[in-house]
Amino acid sequence: MERSIGQIVADDYRSAAVFDRYGIDFCCNGDQSLETACQQKQLDIVELRKLLHTTLLGPKPKPTDFKSWPLDLLINYIEKKHHRYTVEKIPVIHRYLNDICREYGAQHPELNQIFEIFITSSVELRVQMEMEELVLFPFIQKMLTAKYNSKTLHIPHFAPINIHVLALAHNHRIEGKRLRKIEALSHNYTPPEDSSKAYKKTFVLLREFYKDLQFHIHLENNILFPKSTLLEKEFRTSV
Repeated sequence: MERSIGQIVADDYRSAAVFDRYGIDFCCNGDQSLETACQQKQLDIVELRKLLHTTLLGPKPKPTDFKSWPLDLLINYIEKKHHRYTVEKIPVIHRYLNDICREYGAQHPELNQIFEIFITSSVELRVQMEMEELVLFPFIQKMLTAKYNSKTLHIPHFAPINIHVLALAHNHRIEGKRLRKIEALSHNYTPPEDSSKAYKKTFVLLREFYKDLQFHIHLENNILFPKSTLLEKEFRTSV
């Protein structure tokens, strides 16, 4: 069975650069096959496979293999690096967007749309991260503790893994659409030539925020969630 594009990137993140180049969403829609992704983008799958092969043979050192990390280490990394980054950057970007919308919103109405989308996204992201930190992550940790100590664990029929992974993956797809909309409205984060330093800084912050969130969602959708689901299955089959 052919790997999904999410699995391809999980195996080697260098492939993400290839998918990015052709606008293929590997983080929020990583469950689709390479064939489906190529059909949607009207790309030659043979040529894309060749490019992926060439990229992975390149001289650059292989990135960190997050797929091999223990789940507890991966959860800690996501919380400490990506959740913390998101929480810290949201008010900063909000302030910058508010300022440039007030100054340039009349001449560039797309800024107001970007601001509205970002506000919605920031609220939803906070809710999603809270759900992960208060419900999903502790449950995964509980399973890991039971496994490490060779103990049985009662898992209810409607377990958090079943419920929340599906809900979060769905929410991630929505976030992906919002971010792609911001990317389009900002012309790939390209400010007008005569824009101010604040205008340019805002777009730099938005681009960095998008890149971090893209990788954040990739780690969860393509590595953490599948491995957690498999762990849950281990406990169900052992009962």
